[in-house]
Amino acid sequence: MDSSSIKKQNLSNFKQQNSKNNTIKGTLFALIAGTLWGLSGICAQFLFQNKNLTPEWVVCIRLISSGLILLSVAYAKEKNNIFKIFKSKRDVKDLVLFGILGMFGVQYTYFVAIKYSNAATATVIQYLGPAIILIYQSLKNKSLPSFVELFAVVLSILGVFVLVTHLDINNLVISKQALLWALGAAFALAYYTIKPGNLLNNFSNICVTGWGMLIGGVVFSFIKPIFDISGTFDIYTIAVIIVVIIFGTVIPFSIYVISTKLIGPTKTSLFSTIEPVSSALLSIFLLNLSFGFMDFLGTAMIIAMVIILSIGKKQ
Repeated sequence: MDSSSIKKQNLSNFKQQNSKNNTIKGTLFALIAGTLWGLSGICAQFLFQNKNLTPEWVVCIRLISSGLILLSVAYAKEKNNIFKIFKSKRDVKDLVLFGILGMFGVQYTYFVAIKYSNAATATVIQYLGPAIILIYQSLKNKSLPSFVELFAVVLSILGVFVLVTHLDINNLVISKQALLWALGAAFALAYYTIKPGNLLNNFSNICVTGWGMLIGGVVFSFIKPIFDISGTFDIYTIAVIIVVIIFGTVIPFSIYVISTKLIGPTKTSLFSTIEPVSSALLSIFLLNLSFGFMDFLGTAMIIAMVIILSIGKKQ
């Protein structure tokens, strides 16, 4: 074998090894991101139930702090380009709507659902978002979903039914408030996913998300000022809030973006479905939540829906 062939072989081996490493790294990042998002819900539940903090205040401080951190990271990479998003009136309108109805909406409804139930249940029901997006896209495009997609939607609806009734239609396992807020979180998640489409075509994920968080948090701070603190505020409260901001928001979002670049958005979204699983398991071990067979069955059905839609033809 001549030197040219050896070089080509070495280059091929290097590319294969590099591709394998990227796959492993991307998969780990997606799994870690999903796990940390699950941890964020657990921390919120602790703050509501043990420290009597309000969802309004926690969401407000989380969005403003996380938004400032993400924009700082974006500025380090993009410099003044992060302000170009405000040059177009259409972009400003989309960004404000995304920040208030999308970013704040999905955070607030999710946290209120946790307050009325628990992190595991709220997280699982929120994962109806992909099914809502599918229905919306079908109506928008005036096209029927495929049989597989329709099966996934029906499966998710049955999963919620199992989760909230345990197959006893006369008794809800969770309160009506919890169910309504969790369903609201699912619709907010769908809006949050669809709305920034045009923005993401022109600006980076971290820039759009950072501004969305900051705008949503600042606007709502006029309703619930971050200095208007209620509940028990001690060293443990501060520590858990830091975990929510850094480990439950900034880090998982950052590594999620990296994962999409390494293994693609489809695989990343697929592996990140560990979030409701991690939320359930962490609730059991950290908060002593009772999670029975029906709870696991309903959770599994909803996660199966997400997986089916993730690997289907229509993304």
